Amino acid sequence: MTDPTRSIQRRFPGIPTLEGAGVRLKRSFSNPEVPLFDPFLLLDRFGSNNPADYLAGFPWHPHRGIETVTYMLDGRVAHGDTLGNEGVIGPGDVQWMNSGSGIIHQEMPQRTEGMLAGLQLWVNLPGREKMSTPAYRGLSAPEFPSVTLDNGARVLAVAGKYGNVEGPVRGIPVDPTYLDVQVPAGETFEHPTPSGYTAFAHAIAGAGTFGGNDSGVVPSGETVLFSAGDRIAARAGAGGFRFLLVTGRPLHEPVAWYGPIVMNTRAELQTAMQELDRGEFIHHRRPIVEE
Repeated sequence: MTDPTRSIQRRFPGIPTLEGAGVRLKRSFSNPEVPLFDPFLLLDRFGSNNPADYLAGFPWHPHRGIETVTYMLDGRVAHGDTLGNEGVIGPGDVQWMNSGSGIIHQEMPQRTEGMLAGLQLWVNLPGREKMSTPAYRGLSAPEFPSVTLDNGARVLAVAGKYGNVEGPVRGIPVDPTYLDVQVPAGETFEHPTPSGYTAFAHAIAGAGTFGGNDSGVVPSGETVLFSAGDRIAARAGAGGFRFLLVTGRPLHEPVAWYGPIVMNTRAELQTAMQELDRGEFIHHRRPIVEE
């Protein structure tokens, strides 16, 4: 009988990258890995206790055709956009933005004592949604339900379900699950995953194994892409294991990508760039906030 547990298909240690106006971060996957991670496009992890590594931030820039998900682990980032949304997200907060037909925004890390750290994931939109009305969700840490298991493991749900709880981010076209999982030293964790969905994990802290010890220990900062299967199984190492677990339904659509704009065809990209040059990129300007 075939074991339904997903094994590690590929490992991505993260490549040091300069982004925005000069923010130092590590990029787990991006454009070259699109076929592997469909519907997910990019995962960046930023983190430093040196303000010079992040204060330049991500000044005003456009997006179209994707959703961006920013999850703060430590410190604070100020946000503003052309829909009229603005605010500051702090530790444990999430900003889930649907850029749709076009949005221009900025994300500016704030100087802090100690560490500033977070993750940003890009989620592709299906072709039928790429020119939809943009929307913004800003959620604070207390809004995310969590479950503590008998072995002390804790699961926090941003999107998707774990047991009897469901994350507040819902109605996303690719039906994502986005869980923050913390497993005590030596303990295990299992979670069913939809067959046919893409699944990956990013090690936030500590170290552990997935799908058996034969794949080797996954250290903090590494991202692993899972093979096909119906569940994820993890075991924490001696220092415990905290990881982000993400799944989503593949789109199986062509991807045309230039900078912060992701469409289906080169012609759509060209249109977006022409509109940006003419000052016609923004199709919707009224404030839109999804609760």
